Amino acid sequence: MDRTQFLLGLSVALFAIGLLGVIVRRNVLVMLMCMELMLNGVNLSLVTFAQQTATTAGAVLVFLIFVVATAEIALAIPIVLLLVRDKRTLDIDAYSDLKG
Repeated sequence: MDRTQFLLGLSVALFAIGLLGVIVRRNVLVMLMCMELMLNGVNLSLVTFAQQTATTAGAVLVFLIFVVATAEIALAIPIVLLLVRDKRTLDIDAYSDLKG
């Protein structure tokens, strides 16, 4: 098996595990970690394609995704902490009253 195929298979596996975790788990923090796992799968595929095509566009996109992921976590963690302080649970179903 080629190295590129192995890395793409690994990135698909990371994305699939993250997607399964988001769908199955009901804990808000675990769902955030699974979303980060999905982003890492996408980053791995971008780096693999950038190496295959010998361009720097993939590296730039990975940097952009890291910045977005950092901003996501920087905003999501304080929001989750405020919600947990209010509801005393991490279960996503307890926050159904927040729907507009």
